[in-house]
Amino acid sequence: MKTVFITEKAPKPVGPYNQAIEVGNFLFVSGQLAIDPKEEKIVVKDVTLQTRQVMKNIKAILENAGYSLENIVQSNVYLSSMKLFDEFNKEYANYFSRKFPARATVGVELKDNAFV
Repeated sequence: MKTVFITEKAPKPVGPYNQAIEVGNFLFVSGQLAIDPKEEKIVVKDVTLQTRQVMKNIKAILENAGYSLENIVQSNVYLSSMKLFDEFNKEYANYFSRKFPARATVGVELKDNAFV
């Protein structure tokens, strides 16, 4: 059985997917861009600030489903360039205690103006 979670505190899906789906004891959260849910667009042009917005969006989705960042066991990160890794990594580390989730980080082509 699947449970769908959608919150107004995170960007609306722009395609045929949901913000999060819970199945059993697992919550699957869709990837997030640095979209401000009120503006419905990417509003910052800096990888650090975009990382903050992405994490804010993910946190809102998790909280809507009854979870927190501490419940994350795996994350997949997509950067528009691996040259942004150090700046991204420094900000990302602020959202977790020493029990960091497992993570894969890759460089890919992202939506216009998106760095993370």
